[in-house]
Amino acid sequence: MNWINFIRLIRTIYSKKLPDIALIESLGLLAVKIGQTYALRLDFLPEQNCKELTRLYRHTDSLTPASYKKLLDSAVESNWIHSFTTIDEQPLASASVGQVHKAVLNNGKTVVVKLIKHDFIESFTRDVRSLRFLLRFVLFFYPKLTRVADPLGILETIETGTLDELDLRKEAAGQDVLRHISDEQSVKFDLSRLYFPKIHRELSAERYMVTEFVDGKTFDELLTEQKLSYDDLLDLFHIHGFFIFCIGTFHGDIHPGNIIRMSDGKFAFIDTGAISHVGERMRLGLFDFFDALSLYDYDACARALNSMADRGIAGQPYTRFREKFLELYKDFTNATVSQVSLTKRMMETIKLGVNSGMVFEKGMYPIIKSLMYLDGMVLRCNPQAVLVRDMRKFIDEFKSTLSKQKQLINR
Repeated sequence: MNWINFIRLIRTIYSKKLPDIALIESLGLLAVKIGQTYALRLDFLPEQNCKELTRLYRHTDSLTPASYKKLLDSAVESNWIHSFTTIDEQPLASASVGQVHKAVLNNGKTVVVKLIKHDFIESFTRDVRSLRFLLRFVLFFYPKLTRVADPLGILETIETGTLDELDLRKEAAGQDVLRHISDEQSVKFDLSRLYFPKIHRELSAERYMVTEFVDGKTFDELLTEQKLSYDDLLDLFHIHGFFIFCIGTFHGDIHPGNIIRMSDGKFAFIDTGAISHVGERMRLGLFDFFDALSLYDYDACARALNSMADRGIAGQPYTRFREKFLELYKDFTNATVSQVSLTKRMMETIKLGVNSGMVFEKGMYPIIKSLMYLDGMVLRCNPQAVLVRDMRKFIDEFKSTLSKQKQLINR
């Protein structure tokens, strides 16, 4: 991506009009991924811009039947096609890198075939190299931007996540990680609503994958149709919060298009190629932060934020930070998600901490990204919800497990 196209991208993202989705898609996969990232940045952009950018998660062109068949023939082994009685030419869904088609195996089982639409790797890595060079040039003259926004860190996250997404073997490996944790912990925690669709690994490779057909609708579809219940969202918070706070390994791309509410009420996690991890200090400190936040104990919140930093602050710097923190949260008590965005306030909180001298690990961004997805879903589902208050019952459940972990650490 050259600097002219990068400027065009940033101009349309920050436009006073709605972002031009067609323009962003024309600039290539990296532009789409940057646009998807900015869809979460309520701290930087007006809400209507973020809402429009979320279309990049689902508003993508699918291949024509002829192009799909040609790509499929070039990607699979010669005898692969004989495992199916039918493969639908029209896709069930299409995303930025892949699309899925309904199919039927010779044994009568209904499955979906996922195929990477193009050979994106060369053009994507070239654009990443160009943009990294441009950002380093900018940061040379404005180094403070590294601490406040960490553009190179975000670019690295986008690069890693996208390259993982382009290799469907990573999706299978990611599912294995989450499934193993779920099986291992299901005795202690109620994860009965979580489901992982079966992957037919003998029919899958780097650029194509065959998985069990899941009967249901994505959370994105249900939210658009206004058919997703707030209780379902809270159950998703419970499951995802368990992975983040109790384990520290979690689905790194939990946007509403990657969760299917099945006809039996279970939640199927799909597109599990991006698995995120968070360090122990960050994980436990962030839990303490949300524990205090759900009780509106802002002094304890400030202490928890400082304790989760790799490098905290003390003395006068902490006193000044605490005063600004209390001012930042003066309107938060009992506020609904429509009145105060949790993710926007969290981004402002991290920015305040960084500007006050705190240094956080890179694992912070995937957690904030998850919170943005979840908070955005609540805003679409139940804008009058007081989310942190409703999260309290899950926090109490997690607390006993985390207390035991802290005791083991302190021995």
